[in-house]
Amino acid sequence: MADVFEKSIEPASLQMIKKAADDKVQVVFDRAASLKPCPIGADGDCCKNCAMGPCRVPAPKDKTKPRPTGICGATAATISARNFARMVAAGAAAHSDHGRGEAEMFLMAARGEVSEFKVKDEQKLYQVAMDLGVEIGDRPLQEIAIEVGEKAIAEFGRQHGEGAFAQRAPEKRKELWRKVGVFPRGVDREIVETMHRTHIGVDQDYRHILMQAARAALGDGWGGSMIATELQDILLGDPVPLAGEINLGVLKKDYVNIIVHGHEPLLPEVLVVQAQDPEFQKAAEAVGAKGINLAGICCTANEILMRHGIPIAGNFLQQELALVTGAVELMTVDVQCIMQALAPVAKNYHTLLVTTSPKAKIDGALHLEFDDHNATKIAREMIKMAIDNFKNRKPEHVEIPTHKCDQVVGFTYETINYLLGGMFRASYHPLNDNIINGRIRGVAGVVGCSNARVTHNKPNLELIKELIKNDVLVLVTGCAAHVAGEAGLLRPEAAKEFAGEGLASVCEAVGIPPVLHMGSCVDNSRILMAATAIVKAGGLGNDISDLPAAGASLEWMSEKAVSIGEYFVASGVSTVFGVTWPTLGSEETTKFLFEEYEDILKAKWYFEPDPIKAAKWMIDHIDKKRKELGIDKARERVLFDMAKRRELEVA
Repeated sequence: MADVFEKSIEPASLQMIKKAADDKVQVVFDRAASLKPCPIGADGDCCKNCAMGPCRVPAPKDKTKPRPTGICGATAATISARNFARMVAAGAAAHSDHGRGEAEMFLMAARGEVSEFKVKDEQKLYQVAMDLGVEIGDRPLQEIAIEVGEKAIAEFGRQHGEGAFAQRAPEKRKELWRKVGVFPRGVDREIVETMHRTHIGVDQDYRHILMQAARAALGDGWGGSMIATELQDILLGDPVPLAGEINLGVLKKDYVNIIVHGHEPLLPEVLVVQAQDPEFQKAAEAVGAKGINLAGICCTANEILMRHGIPIAGNFLQQELALVTGAVELMTVDVQCIMQALAPVAKNYHTLLVTTSPKAKIDGALHLEFDDHNATKIAREMIKMAIDNFKNRKPEHVEIPTHKCDQVVGFTYETINYLLGGMFRASYHPLNDNIINGRIRGVAGVVGCSNARVTHNKPNLELIKELIKNDVLVLVTGCAAHVAGEAGLLRPEAAKEFAGEGLASVCEAVGIPPVLHMGSCVDNSRILMAATAIVKAGGLGNDISDLPAAGASLEWMSEKAVSIGEYFVASGVSTVFGVTWPTLGSEETTKFLFEEYEDILKAKWYFEPDPIKAAKWMIDHIDKKRKELGIDKARERVLFDMAKRRELEVA
């Protein structure tokens, strides 16, 4: 079994890794220790896109010998670019297919075909309607909502022109996209074209392939993912700051514990409502439990946390550990980041594992397919199954860590606007002013996954702590948000304890944490909108690439993370990844992403697995942008008397 002290820095996880070993149950940390990654595949030097391969083309140790090519003649640069582009396409497909599902449900709700969902945020509906060119006037709300749903679905298959939501980007960024030919059409078209271009015998210029990768990623970030976030907010309600708890200690010994895991929040939203039914409370008490306790794993957890305060049990690498507690009656999973190993782990305890998506089944799990018209029926059936399963719990197998932490979550680009300026003067100007005066050095987005190839939670946590210590305001999503939450960085009190003097002064004045939880991994579009709002507020340049900002995903593991990073870079945010980098086998491809992208897209990629060095790179980049903006020097605060005020020109 894995050495527990090498695999995680998180106490509750360490406790459960040890328990798994005692129970003779293999978990992800054990598999990572025993299974070594292929170095050729990790560097992107292997092509398996046709039946003549796989072709492995690593650089020969003898530098006098020519580098091999694939059987078709494909060079290492072409092969690594194709592999990278296919990762982007797969990641964009995952997030955008999530968005398509939300759009289809939205349209059914607008038509009144489902009873569980209806428009909750009318203001956002009107904003999205305007972005999609839907006339508002004095039309009935339902009529507007129906047209919004129809146009949102049409955006996925847009064949020509420019994506509607990408029009939200700053004008200078849109001009650049048009100039270099990466303004996204519909994300479906961009993904299909990427897959076509990377088929054997099609696109063989690595630069050309990587520019299409940028276009496909933009179709995700400013298309499919943004549609998912916006329509979810309209249907389920725009998140607002609220308190919650996180870590395995949120599970309760004397309660029926149900865990929701995955990425699509519609069924979990219904579960939240149904679990409060007094009928189920009585049923739980009848089997000897005190009640029903709902908790989340991964990004579904983020969704129901930000809207209802439902606690989070953990991130991607903690999903098996939640079952190892022996206290989970039922875990429901849908799509993305679901480990197939959950089924054999569940069999070692009493947990029922239930798959719900028509897109994803797991051998050994019960399948109860979520249908847009049967959400309540399925939710109630699951709750009943969990209650009935409580009697099968084995007390000798139950061990719940006590570790849990309070957190404040629910920050969006709209709520940041409100928190900084208040109800009547909502504005990003206070944030911009504090960046300009240097109290806030810059802004960083730390997003993405947790990865068993590095010590669980360590890289992201050390990176975030180093950034806020140096007055960088950090925005987090996905599993990176869980890292911050479990370490206590999502509490307002964390500003005084962990942040630099300048950042702490701003956070304490407003009452916010130094790290802002902005949602699930599909919600990275919120960060794009926040960056756009900063640009539009003025004083910090005319493009996202002008901002003192950087992105990071030091524990990335999924193709979704590559798509996210690529659309951040293509939007103007230079981004650093850790763990490994998928093009290191090709100097040409790596140079294009790490250097030439900056000439073309005004932002670039970087690779640095060491969190302190990665933080230094980000801070240096932020300082470089501050110098270019002329705000790198401290400015004396001047109080104007009435005479000086009269000299000011009134616009």
